[in-house]
Amino acid sequence: MSIQSVNPATGELLESFTPASPGELDRLVGKAHAAFVRWRSAPFAERAARMREAARLLRNGMGQHALNMTLEMGKPIVQAEAEVEKCALCCDYYADHAESFLAAEPRATDASKSYVRFDPLGVVLAVMPWNFPYWQVFRFAAPALMAGNAAILKHASNVPRCALAIERVFAGAGFPEGLFATALIESGPVARLISDPRIAAVTLTGSEPAGVAVASQAGRDLKKTVLELGGSDPFVILADADLGAAAKAAADARLVNSGQSCIAAKRFIAVDTVADKFVDLFVGELRSRRMGDPLARETQVGPQARSDLRDLLHRQVEESVKAGAKCLLGGEIPRGKGAFYPPTVLAEVDKGMPAFDEETFGPVAAFVRAEDESDAIRLANDSAFGLGASLWTRDRGRAEHLAEQIEAGAVFVNGIVKSDPRMPFGGIKRSGYGRELSEYGIREFVNIKSVWIA
Repeated sequence: MSIQSVNPATGELLESFTPASPGELDRLVGKAHAAFVRWRSAPFAERAARMREAARLLRNGMGQHALNMTLEMGKPIVQAEAEVEKCALCCDYYADHAESFLAAEPRATDASKSYVRFDPLGVVLAVMPWNFPYWQVFRFAAPALMAGNAAILKHASNVPRCALAIERVFAGAGFPEGLFATALIESGPVARLISDPRIAAVTLTGSEPAGVAVASQAGRDLKKTVLELGGSDPFVILADADLGAAAKAAADARLVNSGQSCIAAKRFIAVDTVADKFVDLFVGELRSRRMGDPLARETQVGPQARSDLRDLLHRQVEESVKAGAKCLLGGEIPRGKGAFYPPTVLAEVDKGMPAFDEETFGPVAAFVRAEDESDAIRLANDSAFGLGASLWTRDRGRAEHLAEQIEAGAVFVNGIVKSDPRMPFGGIKRSGYGRELSEYGIREFVNIKSVWIA
């Protein structure tokens, strides 16, 4: 069975690829491990030079890289260009900071000298999703390679062109042959890859079921894992919030990547005194956003990445409405070709409905009314997920107090949740464990080694 690249805006088959055979996978892993043995001794200056060259190649090839994303998974072209630039910034950031992040740390003990050092682990298998097909690879790969590791990418099967283009960026930047390699495979061979003794660790960004499967296999093989899974991020509006700014940001937060983002706000929780005004403003903002051809620069909402994913999202909407939710906007599959789904708002959403309990991976917003501030925080935390949260209030002291109470890996006050190389990124509860980015991310795939000298 071939791996197919299909344009979700048109349904057109772009290209087919033959999956790697078991023998080809074995050679891929062997080359990656051999490259790691050489690379782990490379000085940071050499690693940084290669990583800065990767950033340069990304920027120089921005048009083609952005087009890859738009054609394969429907990302609006302006957002795709921004994703390429963010990847380049990440490469530059770790080229600048990896050496200091991994510098040996002295410790005062009974030894004449003792310190902690950070050594690379080896070949890291990266199982990556389609929704940010460049960024989610680079936010892992830049720190991992700068730490001295090698990487094998098992990308989502609907973005093979993106996967191969990323491999070419690292090869063109002068990294050792095989140090970063793409394995064009379906999910079946992943378990065997994890069990390979030359694979030292696994990182996955994806769905909760995929995370469970990878963590289970890695646990059996005693391999380190980092999991960044789904989210149902709350967007909490308190009585003193700037409602106009909150409504605009709420629309941005729900529609980023056409709603297909783990950290997109999904549950919009407003205290009762401002709930009606907020939801009116919010619906108006969403109604104004343009859905259409993702190659058109004015498009703000493109198609969903696959028709089956669009259909699953619609079923979640229908089941929520049957359970008592009220559809204020959207909620119908448009006529015509392409996996499009319109911005949708469901009101009177409550626990027990898919729109509250599950991750809605598309432009569907669940509006929830809270009695007061404490009820809003209760509702925000009443989720199996704990990735990010957005809190809107003019009172900074109150914001810092409530941020402590919110159960999430990140809390953004008067702003939308986003990933930033300077800040750790990851979740708690069913949203996974471990961190990416910042000094915490680069230390996930190293051996934290104590050295004690008498």
